[in-house]
Amino acid sequence: MIKNINFVSKFKKANVVSIIFFILSLIFIIFKGLNYGIDFKGGTLIELRTSTSVETSSIRNSLKSMNLGDVNVKNFGKDGDYLIKVEQKNINNSDLIPKIKENLSRNLNSEVDFRRVENVGPKVSAELLESSVLAISLALAAMLFYIWIRFEWQFSVGSIIALFHDIVITLGIFSVLSLEINLSIIAAVLTIVGYSMNDTVVIYDRIRENLFKYTKISISDIANISINETLARTIITSITTLLALVSIYVLGGEILKGFSFAMILGVLIGTYSSIFVASPILKFFKVSYKTLEKEEEKILP
Repeated sequence: MIKNINFVSKFKKANVVSIIFFILSLIFIIFKGLNYGIDFKGGTLIELRTSTSVETSSIRNSLKSMNLGDVNVKNFGKDGDYLIKVEQKNINNSDLIPKIKENLSRNLNSEVDFRRVENVGPKVSAELLESSVLAISLALAAMLFYIWIRFEWQFSVGSIIALFHDIVITLGIFSVLSLEINLSIIAAVLTIVGYSMNDTVVIYDRIRENLFKYTKISISDIANISINETLARTIITSITTLLALVSIYVLGGEILKGFSFAMILGVLIGTYSSIFVASPILKFFKVSYKTLEKEEEKILP
């Protein structure tokens, strides 16, 4: 079992790296933006199967000739399966899908089967984006309230900073790679919030316990002891979770790739932040046994 690693000595370097990645992620999110999918932009999603394999460029050129707006085509699963995303300008035009099918059948010289068609209007997409932001905000607020009640305010500040760190860097990587942001990614972000918080709470709980146990030791030494004591649990949990997520990413098909990739990033970044972001915050606030005593006296006069 791994013990006695001096994590505190690595806090400063890790914090510099975290700040750099956090700022870069913010810059990319603000200036490059996020690649919103049909869920948030509105349009039409078509899962297409052809009797013979054709070039994606042929499908794209055929659709662009119809002046549908932005068109995205990519292979989906096995040969002959394609995922088409169209920025449909006339979202309520019920004749559009038959026209697209007729156009593709004629230009591709292949039998065309629309296995799935989804339409999202601009009003619905705006509401979905607003609801997604609200869901993430409420999740963060609920986590903040829980930590504040469960521990002291210094712990709640540390946990929220760690959560913002995880979410912003994850979204920053999605922005850099121009990966699509859809409802499944929002679900992944909410799951990341829960996973990261769970990992942070385990370490925080041990730190608080050791503060009462070792009253004469500094918060740096307490953090070091606590992280080492929970390290085996952290590693085992992260590895088993990653094994499942990597399996989903490799075998789950195109639909689950974005979700599983976001979760993989979240587990890796969340495990890192619980040690190298959340814990140093307590050192910054100089949390000690006396700090906890004062907080408890306020609650229990």
